[in-house]
Amino acid sequence: MAQNSKLITKTFILVFLLISTLGASAQRKRKDYLVTIETPFGTMHAVLYDEAIQHKKNFLKLVEDKFYDDLLFHRVIQSFMIQGGDPASKNAKEGIMLGEGDVGYQVPAEITPTLFHKKGALAAARDNNPAKASSGCQFYIVQGKVWDDNTLSKQMARSPQRTYTDEQKNVYKTIGGTPHLDGNYTVFGQVIDNLWVIDSVAKQKTDKNNRPLNDVKMKITCKKMRKKKITKLFSYQF
Repeated sequence: MAQNSKLITKTFILVFLLISTLGASAQRKRKDYLVTIETPFGTMHAVLYDEAIQHKKNFLKLVEDKFYDDLLFHRVIQSFMIQGGDPASKNAKEGIMLGEGDVGYQVPAEITPTLFHKKGALAAARDNNPAKASSGCQFYIVQGKVWDDNTLSKQMARSPQRTYTDEQKNVYKTIGGTPHLDGNYTVFGQVIDNLWVIDSVAKQKTDKNNRPLNDVKMKITCKKMRKKKITKLFSYQF
């Protein structure tokens, strides 16, 4: 009888611990990080994707370390994208070519068909390595443009191995983006408001290396927040 009581007690404790663990896990899933990107032209907010979890964790760590504060959007191309995150861009002298700075490691590619280069997509820059591994710190935000059926078909033909859903095609024909990058770079987040800030940065006058003539500094912060609140504030559906 005593042995049975001990067994029941141990079983109860195990069940309690399991329920507590599942509860804590569910609580974590109810929250996510809201990323704030400040520029001289306005502020954008973004979310990061769990489908690219290594990129998400790496980016959040850099943000929490204030790595990006006062770095530049050092490469901007209108109707294409704005790129930043080069540590050498902090206090860089006027006219110096940027884009080679890094943090000494790469992040393995996390390319998935559900994440694509629509306007506002946050994606990782990289060099020409065959594994398509990403820079440890440099990223770009897609501006792109709106495509019609004919031009979109030509763009998608550049990635014949990739299949697009009707919804993705419609996004490229209404919101816009850069479909020829799909399958080649890791998309790990999305700007969820004030897309016009991207346009403002992208239209800045640049030198021959696509560096803005007037520095465009960034400041990036993150805050853990209930997903319901993010949805309420920005109408973004997880």
